[in-house]
Amino acid sequence: MFKISSITLAAVMALGASAQAQAQTQVPADSGNPTPTYRINVVSRTTRAVSYRHRSGATKINFQGTDLMPAAAGEAKVESKRGTLAVEVEFSGLDKPTTFGNEYLTYVLWAISPEGRPVNIGEVLVGDNHRSKLDVTTDLQAFAMIVTAEPYYAVRRPSNLVVLENAIRSDTVGATEAVDAKYELIDRGGYIPTGYKFDPVILNAKLPLEFFEARNALRIAQSAGAERYASSSYDKAVHQMNEADALATGKHENKKTLVALSRETVQTAEDAREIAMKHIDEERAESERGAGAGREASAKARANEADRQNLNAQAAAQQAAGAQADAERDRNDAQHKQHVAEADSDRNRAAAASSDAQLQQALRDREELRARLLQQFNLILETRDTARGLVVNMSDVLFDSGKFTLRPLAREKLSKISGIVLAYPSLRLAVEGNTDSVGTELFNQDLSEKRAEGVRSYLTQQGVPESSTTATGFGKTRPIASNDTSEGRQQNRRVELIVSGEVIGTKITSLSLQPVAAVTSPQ
Repeated sequence: MFKISSITLAAVMALGASAQAQAQTQVPADSGNPTPTYRINVVSRTTRAVSYRHRSGATKINFQGTDLMPAAAGEAKVESKRGTLAVEVEFSGLDKPTTFGNEYLTYVLWAISPEGRPVNIGEVLVGDNHRSKLDVTTDLQAFAMIVTAEPYYAVRRPSNLVVLENAIRSDTVGATEAVDAKYELIDRGGYIPTGYKFDPVILNAKLPLEFFEARNALRIAQSAGAERYASSSYDKAVHQMNEADALATGKHENKKTLVALSRETVQTAEDAREIAMKHIDEERAESERGAGAGREASAKARANEADRQNLNAQAAAQQAAGAQADAERDRNDAQHKQHVAEADSDRNRAAAASSDAQLQQALRDREELRARLLQQFNLILETRDTARGLVVNMSDVLFDSGKFTLRPLAREKLSKISGIVLAYPSLRLAVEGNTDSVGTELFNQDLSEKRAEGVRSYLTQQGVPESSTTATGFGKTRPIASNDTSEGRQQNRRVELIVSGEVIGTKITSLSLQPVAAVTSPQ
């Protein structure tokens, strides 16, 4: 007979904007090389677990979607094998995990013991039809099952993005027993420490998911301090990732080898992250032990000082209250006299002030958006603010030499640029190609046009409307430096994106400009 028990799930809220009273904080070990900082809060959640034990035959149990993914569902068959329990499960209605954020690339099936110990028992890969099948085993005899969204398959603790929970069927018979247990869930964003910049992973359908999970695992390990606290394991993971990158960018990609190497990279990076977190905890504990004596010694002195300051503050507050009351009376008298004398003109001034305030606010909004876009673009490519608009510069190194083919790094940067531009539909982009003076005028003109059109074509592939973009080639007619030096010629070989529009305070008169006078070298 099967025994059914109740499991209380506890979520670990990481990096929350509203820290609770019971929050625990990891403090940097030293100012020269600070460790990541986390805040942790615990809340509860309840589901059901089954005690399967050793027996003949099999039983079935359902899965139902949570509020995060109510359309998801599933069914599992659990059968006792020698020394293990075999679980065959099929899910449906699963959305892409990136729905919850750029760091989430896959799903993981967890078995949770009555004592709250989570065990990662398998990765749930979503097919084109939003379905997934999984055959796994576990040595637990009593457990609940949940499915969570994760950044990679080898995580050791579940996130709080629980999309599926097991549900007891009518034919799963047995007595019910209440079991109180707690286990930790990492909150959304909790894989990345406070203040750490985590660029989104841009998925490429031509490469396997495991390759991008490996990138996630390595970057999360780095954010957790593995580069400092687990350098050997981290360096090994970096080496494996470099080998995977070489396979991914090679002309004769071996997908099976790439998948195997990527999964190995994930495991190594996760090991490095765990080692780093352990060392950080040890370092923090040691620091707290060393600082404890000093804190206790100075606590009484601080309390006495606080009492003295409190008395001074009370006296100052009473004095300020009296002064404020006098000032309030004087202000009321002055306001009454002013209102009587200027009742009619007040309405006119108020209307004029409101109109001027609206105009000034509109100007500030445009200036703030322009400054924000300039900052965002500068994080991706060199950008300058001009009277024409924001000019984003793509250097010649982002193209194959003498050609108009975009290199992978160029495509990645343009994808980020397009993601920003798409948030503001009224923006306009003028793509302008330029070359140095080496070569014939016809060759340089043709190359500049093809590079400009190549950039424009890639932007439209990323969703930027064609009607919002133009492409123009100026050949060698618009140098910004002397062509007499290699440095100057390199500056002249460029493609510029001119971002303009009323929304950032740039009036759009024409998306193509006449060539400017050539720069000459000093005599």
